[in-house]
Amino acid sequence: MKVAFVGKGGSGKTTLASLFTGYLAAAEHPVLAIDADINQHLAVALGASEEQAAALPTLGEHLTLIKDHLRGDNPRIAGAEAMIKTTPPGGGSRLLTPFEDNPIARACVREVGGVRLAVTGRFAEDDLGVACYHSKVGAAELLLNHLVDDAGEYVVMDMTAGADAFASGLFTRFDVTFLVCEPTVRSVGVYRQYTGYARDFGIRLAVVGNKVTDAEDLAFLREEVGEDLHGWIETSAHVRAAERGRARPITDLEPHNLETLRTMQSTVDASVRDWDRYQRQAVEFHLRNAAAWGSARAGTDLAAQVDPDFVLGPPLLAGQD
Repeated sequence: MKVAFVGKGGSGKTTLASLFTGYLAAAEHPVLAIDADINQHLAVALGASEEQAAALPTLGEHLTLIKDHLRGDNPRIAGAEAMIKTTPPGGGSRLLTPFEDNPIARACVREVGGVRLAVTGRFAEDDLGVACYHSKVGAAELLLNHLVDDAGEYVVMDMTAGADAFASGLFTRFDVTFLVCEPTVRSVGVYRQYTGYARDFGIRLAVVGNKVTDAEDLAFLREEVGEDLHGWIETSAHVRAAERGRARPITDLEPHNLETLRTMQSTVDASVRDWDRYQRQAVEFHLRNAAAWGSARAGTDLAAQVDPDFVLGPPLLAGQD
């Protein structure tokens, strides 16, 4: 199951992503966390020091390795240099599972706070004025396009804040997208913006309230969000201690907040993926990007990378080495 956390900047989506990831890991569920936010704070939220977080390998710096591995012997892809962030898998592509041992995992995944974590990479000084952050996130989009996960396996991604989360096809890669919403007009405004995007693409959007301090906060969220509200996190001494660098076991989280995490997991577990639609959306965004810039940059028609008979899904893993 693939899960994303989105929301207004400062709403607490990284905090919620880390709490949910920690909750799953504490229950011994297999979970892979991916930090795809322009502000890379998930490792610290999971318990790493700032120095340890800065030393983590990144997906962005291993993009050629990722492309080479995923390309496999797909005859529609001439080489790694012909792959862009949206290149979909096809016959001959090498598919991934979240917890296998492969060159990408060995290069890019590390354990932090008992959780397997990959990070896209920080927006560095060398990128200023010459690149957008989606050049980093592209590695994560490629991975998710080729990732075959199953029920009981969790991939949790902390997305970049604001509408940028919808600036690529990455937002269609998830079974549930949790929108973290503060009890404020600005945060609700972001929710309304997101619901339009989600509706157009059949995205399952579930709202989790955050920084709820009293009954008035909760009443505001219920009035503005309605049935999309799947739970809320109340003011938390546990979270405050973590923000001060004093991490506590997730089981010490306040009972109501633990119940919210339990509800969130139930929401995810109840989702059923349509693999046909999943593949169609990957192809749709690839064709958009190929027409807009990809084919011109590659000097070849990247629409030809689409394998019309290919549908991603668990049965394909049986025939893969």
